Amino acid sequence: MRPLDFVSSALLVLAGAACQDKASGAHLEAPVTTGSPAGAPAVPAALKVPEGQKPVLRAQAKGAQVYTCSAKEGGAFAWTLKGPDAELFDAQAKPIGKHYAGPTWESADGSKVVGQVKEKADAPDPGAIQWLLLEAKSNAGQGVFGKVKSVQRIETRGGKAPAAGCDAAHAGAETRVDYQAAYVFYDGAG
Repeated sequence: MRPLDFVSSALLVLAGAACQDKASGAHLEAPVTTGSPAGAPAVPAALKVPEGQKPVLRAQAKGAQVYTCSAKEGGAFAWTLKGPDAELFDAQAKPIGKHYAGPTWESADGSKVVGQVKEKADAPDPGAIQWLLLEAKSNAGQGVFGKVKSVQRIETRGGKAPAAGCDAAHAGAETRVDYQAAYVFYDGAG
């Protein structure tokens, strides 16, 4: 596949289903801009990207959130996020990259973005991990992730740490919790 073909297919946006926040009744619309990166998804105000940033890719992630059982201050034990381990897919469900600890998103074109959490919001689904706004901490490569400035994690399903099973007898144990999410990547083009 030629680089231009990859970028063209990577820029396709998934049309999402609308989500209903059962607790507050707030209606969150998913974008309906299939084939164009022009539309940003509706998200809580805290997760809005800075002015001037435009969506360049929407990818679906499917994989696991990996947790480690470790001691906290005061001697209590809790599951701590080690990092995600997921594949990224385009609108046609074709693999386009991977997502792993850092948090890092790596495209099949070799480009990468490492993010840091800027804002969090509870997911409409109480059983799902939070929605996030991350800002790019570093970028590498000339591909689709090379100029990403912000990343939104939305439409999450699953992935929360287990409520039990982490104690002194299980110190150092790892567990994987299945999750899915949509990631929307933004660049600084105005």
